[in-house]
Amino acid sequence: MRQAFVILLIAGLSVPALKAQARFPWWEGPIAKSLDLTDAQNAQIRATVAEYRDKLRDLRAAVNKAETDLEAIFNEESVDQRQANDAINQLAAARSELFKTTSQMDLKLRIALTAQQWQVLQAQQRPGRGPGSPRRRGAGGPGSKNPIAGSAATK
Repeated sequence: MRQAFVILLIAGLSVPALKAQARFPWWEGPIAKSLDLTDAQNAQIRATVAEYRDKLRDLRAAVNKAETDLEAIFNEESVDQRQANDAINQLAAARSELFKTTSQMDLKLRIALTAQQWQVLQAQQRPGRGPGSPRRRGAGGPGSKNPIAGSAATK
């Protein structure tokens, strides 16, 4: 019973990372075309993405490694509580750094857009919801309270 709970806990912790990785980069698809970006905006967005690409890849790898390490500890016959807590802290630190870096990139992407373009982008990333619609908790994406659950940085 306890082992099943631990497995469910780990699986639940991994879901936001999986959702984030599955999202399509808005700046490379039809959404970007609908924003009618200027050449300067396109250049700024591409430069921002290039600036963060390697660091975000490394941070996602660090989160994946920390998740794998924690899962391995939980799957041991006898769990060392100190070792497990260290692994939990490592995972929390890795996720925190990924969240921070993702949010910094999202900020630079937002600054590249006009207010109107930002509103259009937000509406298109959340189908069925336009400006002024109530936000869902944990919706993810640029500008949300939970960028890890689907931010631009994970593209």
